[in-house]
Amino acid sequence: MGAPPGSELRSAPRYALLIRTAKIIADGREFLCIIRDASVSGLKIRLFSPLPHARDLAVELMTGDRYPVELVWQADDYAGLRFPQEIDVERLLDESRGAFPKRQIRLQIVLSGVLHSGGEAIPVSFHNLSQQGACIDSEKWLLMNELVRLETGVTQPLYAKVRWRSHPRYGLIFEHTFRLEELARISAPLQFAEALEEHARSRGDQPSAGEA
Repeated sequence: MGAPPGSELRSAPRYALLIRTAKIIADGREFLCIIRDASVSGLKIRLFSPLPHARDLAVELMTGDRYPVELVWQADDYAGLRFPQEIDVERLLDESRGAFPKRQIRLQIVLSGVLHSGGEAIPVSFHNLSQQGACIDSEKWLLMNELVRLETGVTQPLYAKVRWRSHPRYGLIFEHTFRLEELARISAPLQFAEALEEHARSRGDQPSAGEA
């Protein structure tokens, strides 16, 4: 779409990256991506699903640093992004800086499930999901290091241990981690579905023709 891939992003020196996991936030919806190269003026990223049309776009790194961006082009599994203002590319490349140095990317997600603990089945809601774990809300008090089973309807049953708790919120670490592609495949349809639901609700709130 638009200019040929990279044509508006090649004026600044670029740093080639083998792989740098990040997420792109489109009007609040979060999608996994991989940064392939970067400069003070923009990024080239690999996508796991097409980007939705969005008014606001930002890229968030594993460190928690977030950068507003504009979409320049999108072709196949790649996209070119431009920063509104030049950025400190040395900081962007430094994974030891930021609020969460080298932390796994967490996707804020709307997802419900059932948690099995001590012979009980408890409804839970997810706050975020990563390759290694999740943050959930559970009305049942869970024990530290307790092994639980989660069923979501969109994944295979997940076995996890309680890593931290602040009831009713719990942090879980999975017994078996997701591959990046798996997590992207699971999460992207959920983000699109939520966007469609919000769009439908907003249309329902608008007065129809002839109404005051």
